[in-house]
Amino acid sequence: MNLQRISVIVTTLDEQRTIARCLESVRGFGEILLVDSFSTDRTLEIASTFPVRVVQREYESAAKQKNWALGEVLYDWVLILDADEILPPTLRAEIEALPEPPPHEGYWIHRESDYLGRRIRHCGWQRDKVLRLFHRQAGAYEETEVHEEVVLRSKPGHLASRLQHNPYADVAHHLRKMRAYTTRGAHDFVNRGGRFAFFRMLVHPPFRFLRMYVLQAGILDGFQGLVLCTLSAYGVMLKYAKAWAYGRNAGRMEPTVRL
Repeated sequence: MNLQRISVIVTTLDEQRTIARCLESVRGFGEILLVDSFSTDRTLEIASTFPVRVVQREYESAAKQKNWALGEVLYDWVLILDADEILPPTLRAEIEALPEPPPHEGYWIHRESDYLGRRIRHCGWQRDKVLRLFHRQAGAYEETEVHEEVVLRSKPGHLASRLQHNPYADVAHHLRKMRAYTTRGAHDFVNRGGRFAFFRMLVHPPFRFLRMYVLQAGILDGFQGLVLCTLSAYGVMLKYAKAWAYGRNAGRMEPTVRL
């Protein structure tokens, strides 16, 4: 594929930690559209040193932000990155080597993620994949509060190379993002008619830890694996606790927080 005929979409809010590496990795594509949710740090200052088009839009959810951006780009083929992701040269070359037109209307891309300075090779993270390269007329994001994914009208293909992902700067950053995810996850659970939040709060967290740390061999990821599995289980408990409180308080819940 001709990279000059692909639009890159990056969504941001206060991403000064990672935005330079993200934007540097996609130099040479047809356009880079940065959709910013009114950052207050140096994100836009840093982005201004790259060939990007910046628009600002109030954040509702990741899915709505990205679906809106799909209508704003110049080209039909899009590559969507989060600001904490990097497109490595091997994946860039694999995209460029796709024939025109490509045999599929979209492609799954696997991710390799670092956590607290260590590459996580277990905990279930080794199977992490996202559908990020696709024809914008062939799919869009399902509008959920969390874990948004593209729904494609045809069966997607798979790329062999992996995105590089560095989602958390430290434990404090992980906990801040967890607050946002669990609030939005609780909203999503209740709005979709979820039931038995109290029971799930008791049962699901220990099972999440057991699955990630033992069944998915998180124990092999050292101390970082232990922290990751523990906080993941805590996040599950927090989501259902918030959903339970939401029902108890007649639909009143803390406001959703930007992820």
